[in-house]
Amino acid sequence: MASYADVIVMRHPQPGAIERAAKSSMKPVINAGDGTGEHPTQALLDVFTIREEIGTVNGLTITMVGDLKNGRTVHSLARLLTLYRVSLRYVAPDSLKMPKPVTDYVRSRGIPQEEYSSLEEALPDCDVLYVTRIQKERFETVEEYEQVSGHFIVTPQLMTKAKKKMVVMHPLPRIDEISTSFDTDPRAAYFRQAENGMYVRMALLALILGGI
Repeated sequence: MASYADVIVMRHPQPGAIERAAKSSMKPVINAGDGTGEHPTQALLDVFTIREEIGTVNGLTITMVGDLKNGRTVHSLARLLTLYRVSLRYVAPDSLKMPKPVTDYVRSRGIPQEEYSSLEEALPDCDVLYVTRIQKERFETVEEYEQVSGHFIVTPQLMTKAKKKMVVMHPLPRIDEISTSFDTDPRAAYFRQAENGMYVRMALLALILGGI
């Protein structure tokens, strides 16, 4: 495949598969998501979005909510955010908490992190609320999925408890974890976030190919 391309952008269901592919490729390989592992370009566009929306990343309290166990976007974002002065909060069902390798890495970088069982408790002084969907495809049965889905839903009523100047982000697609009635709120940044993804990935390709 490398013989017919200048860059390989690869998504794979198995964690670590893209790293292995990169080691045997003569062309640059971009990780576009490896199962429940990592999603580095999403983390880049997420940090870019935070800077665009708030003006800085330093000094912020960032809350991640949803399927933190299987959500590769939050794994990469938590690691990338250790380059800044932030506080991290995690809100997830007990069976879907942030994996220990991620929390151990965050701790090793000296970044404060806390777990919350309630979104209402974590929300009031939060600067960035990063919502992820519960990933139905990661469960063996519908019953297991239904036990953990629908616990944390962002609604206009809930967001009355949040700051006026903060943002709600989501890597998309969503199911029902953010009510569509919240979409017109100025704090709803997820569609602007998706647009930023195009620009950040364009810049990454230009950087790799020598255009920057």
